[in-house]
Amino acid sequence: MNGSGILEFLLLGISEDRSLQPILFGLFLSMYLITVLGNLLLVLATVSDPRLHTPMYFFLCNLSWVDVGFTSTTVPNMLLNLHTHSRAISHAGCLAQMFFFTLFIGLDDFLLTAMAYDRFVAICHPLRYATIMSPRLCVELVLGSWITSVLNSLFQTLLVQRLAFCKALEIPHFFCEPNQLVHLACSDTFLNDMALYCVAGLLGGGSLAAILYSYYKIVASIRATASTQGKRKAFSTCASHLSVVSLFYCTLLGVYLSSAVTQDPRATATASVMYSVVTPMLNPFIYSLRNQDLKKALERLLEKEARRVLGILGLRKGV
Repeated sequence: MNGSGILEFLLLGISEDRSLQPILFGLFLSMYLITVLGNLLLVLATVSDPRLHTPMYFFLCNLSWVDVGFTSTTVPNMLLNLHTHSRAISHAGCLAQMFFFTLFIGLDDFLLTAMAYDRFVAICHPLRYATIMSPRLCVELVLGSWITSVLNSLFQTLLVQRLAFCKALEIPHFFCEPNQLVHLACSDTFLNDMALYCVAGLLGGGSLAAILYSYYKIVASIRATASTQGKRKAFSTCASHLSVVSLFYCTLLGVYLSSAVTQDPRATATASVMYSVVTPMLNPFIYSLRNQDLKKALERLLEKEARRVLGILGLRKGV
């Protein structure tokens, strides 16, 4: 049976224990709402404050939108399955989910790299920062990230679409994870495996190498700074980004390295929650708690909205 003849797959999820379904539903619904609200608040605070209209916050806004899309690719369908006790997903729906998952994880990767480059220029070439990090370059970096990610996602999805599936179509995951989907096929998957490994090595490994090199140069520049205050200020501008990079790559690498040694795919699915759900949820908190400018912008935004709401309520009472 070829791929086009498949009607649906079954997502086994994190647990088949019926008694855990309400708990999982409440937990993932809470995390999803926190992710969406937290990232949208961060975007609104940045857009509403002209003092934050800088390259760093431009990339951060894009990262927040991507994190909302990343989580929305997997969690709503999971919540629907938990609520209806249905594990089915159509063949077209599974391919669409795989496409957007690959798209957003690639965008996360590229945007974190662009943000590392921004910090590298800001600390190592401060006098040329405004010239190098021009609005045009920032837009080109984001646009290049989108084009590369879309082309990669389309390529990976088309490779999976050509596969034949002729056995139990149960995916031991809560979404259509590309590697799990490929392993269900009964046709030759050599090309798919090579494509996955090459993309992981070239795009993922290349981005990580660029980030590590940027921070190597940043650390060298900070160490050459004479004043302690200067070192502290330089490090504080990188702390949030470095925390997010560490969280994203450590959880992602941990999941895929553990899947190579463990025989329990359910354990891998559970661990995948860290990079696909928890990391996008924590990103706005990491940036807002460790960044005084963003924290003040959020406070001003919330105060403005509170005054507006109180003013509307006051008018209604007067009427």
